Amino acid sequence: MPLEVLDLLGDKSVQAGVIDVATDRVETADEVASLIDRVAAHAGVDRVYPSTNCGMVPLSRDLAMAKMVALGAGTALFKG
Repeated sequence: MPLEVLDLLGDKSVQAGVIDVATDRVETADEVASLIDRVAAHAGVDRVYPSTNCGMVPLSRDLAMAKMVALGAGTALFKG
């Protein structure tokens, strides 16, 4: 969705799906941090909660773990 839609949310918090569970490609920490930054530019740093974009049940345990590590690493990289 266009990120400008987030401007309409006022002071609501946003759970941002920065990890794509529909692909086997593991995101880099830099990619995750960049997506968080783009969302935060519209929603505000203190209202962004990075997450996956859906459940991880269809993924193998190893792939799900790698994606969760990327989520944590990207969140840690985010400078906000």
